[in-house]
Amino acid sequence: MTRLVVLASGGGTNLQAILDACADGRLPAEVAAVVSNRAGSGALQRAADAGVPFVHLAPHEGEPRPDFDARLADVVSGFDPDWVVLAGWMRVLSMSFLGWFPRMVVNLHPALPGELPGVDSIARAWREAQQGRRDHTGVMIHLVPDEGIDNGPVLATALVSIHPADSLQSLTDRVHGVEHRLLVETLTTLCTTGANA
Repeated sequence: MTRLVVLASGGGTNLQAILDACADGRLPAEVAAVVSNRAGSGALQRAADAGVPFVHLAPHEGEPRPDFDARLADVVSGFDPDWVVLAGWMRVLSMSFLGWFPRMVVNLHPALPGELPGVDSIARAWREAQQGRRDHTGVMIHLVPDEGIDNGPVLATALVSIHPADSLQSLTDRVHGVEHRLLVETLTTLCTTGANA
């Protein structure tokens, strides 16, 4: 069984999509562990509810990013992952982490390749639509080979239209629905093809 370690900072809805797909057999994998850098994250609660091992690993005050990432790599490697999935992980990973997991780190980004890198991508897309500068956004799943922001080799994309009547919340909800579907589909493909071998 393919082993996934999921890194998540927030509510964990994409984690939940992965857990549900593993449970009902759509995704031929198991979530070996969930790691969060935030103690109160919904992702940790979802892991606990599913009986999945979880770890809260917080940065120490003033700790350099490579030092935290080295500690993170130690934790994640202990769960022997086939894939490391960034499902709302709100920290840029340095090579102190990525160097341990070549072609094994998968990220989800709520925008199309080359568009809206970094945080608040959905809100930025919505604001641009309100200004008449955009009528769509999207979702991208990509590998994370280095410290570039949301620009690794693309595994899958999906376009999400922005409707004139959309509120930020309605657009956010629609993007999240696409995220859940595309992430599970992409991980299923990776798990069945062994694409990181």
